[in-house]
Amino acid sequence: MFVKSSALVSSHRSANLLCMTASRTARERVRAELTKEITDIARRQLATDGAGGLSLRAVAREMGMVSSAIYRYFPSRDDLLTALIIDSYNALGAAVEHTEATTPREDHLGRWLAACHAVRDWGVAHPHEYALIYGSPVPGYQAPQDTIEARLRDVAVLGRIMSDAWRAGAVRAAEDPLPAELEADVAGLRELMPGVPDHVIWRALTAWTALYGWVNFEVFGQFNNTIENRRDAFTHSMRLAAGTIGLAQ
Repeated sequence: MFVKSSALVSSHRSANLLCMTASRTARERVRAELTKEITDIARRQLATDGAGGLSLRAVAREMGMVSSAIYRYFPSRDDLLTALIIDSYNALGAAVEHTEATTPREDHLGRWLAACHAVRDWGVAHPHEYALIYGSPVPGYQAPQDTIEARLRDVAVLGRIMSDAWRAGAVRAAEDPLPAELEADVAGLRELMPGVPDHVIWRALTAWTALYGWVNFEVFGQFNNTIENRRDAFTHSMRLAAGTIGLAQ
């Protein structure tokens, strides 16, 4: 009887494992490429039809793919929307993180302005993706929990700025007590700004909403024929918002 040596058996097993790994890697690469192509086409759809007009069948037609095949990548329109929303939040968050990180850590006002400009610059450069995450809700769509981590990336930058500024004594805000009826609302924000007192957290929230209010007005055309020097106007407004927070000028 012929008996294979243990070395030969081990060699065959290793070769089979390598083949299986290579095959799996190739499939994963193809899937990743097709997934990216689907989301790229879907982003173009956002520009022409808006989020409400997003259609898996239309994406499949543009790819030359039978409509049933695309459901292996995104089982429903909502799954595709969720992927686009997460991508948009992550892109915005990455832009804010990168820009704010280039500012000296002790310059808290500079970090605030850098983060604000990063939000504006990204929104102006990507109006359709911005509209997806900060425009009108898509009828019938409910964002799942999967979106939360990406959604909080830019807010986490604000939280770090505020916590660092408070510890450094760079916040000079009047001690206006928070109304008791807002205690429950501010509780969920404390973990984003550890160590910061509630009345300052609320001021930061007020300033942050002023930031997004400005960007919304600009992206959605509300400043047309009204404010022309928008970058300088934005900087001035964000300095005023920093004063609301109490960041040292």
